[in-house]
Amino acid sequence: MEARLTADFWVRAYLARLGLADIPAYVLHKGDPGAGAVLVKCATLDGRASLWQRSYDLMSGARAWVVLKDDAEPEVDAAIRRQRSFDPDLWVIEIESRTGRTLLDEEGLSD
Repeated sequence: MEARLTADFWVRAYLARLGLADIPAYVLHKGDPGAGAVLVKCATLDGRASLWQRSYDLMSGARAWVVLKDDAEPEVDAAIRRQRSFDPDLWVIEIESRTGRTLLDEEGLSD
């Protein structure tokens, strides 16, 4: 059986990693510490943003971060509000990166 990190532990580790890379990050909404899902909003500071969620591929069993929405920042914020309306345990992290760098595609952030 594969051990899973708690959402709270994963968020704290992700924020620390972003801090080491000098990428500003904030917890916009704190979800369930044990099992809440996590969304990552990346604001590129030009009026646009992308929203990332972890996805599970049923065929391969792999987990990967995928873009849920890439649009004007108010549209991304509206998508976050919709997601939170039916999932109050949802964590939302916002990062600010002019280049769109999230570190989500780097080693060690898949679980």
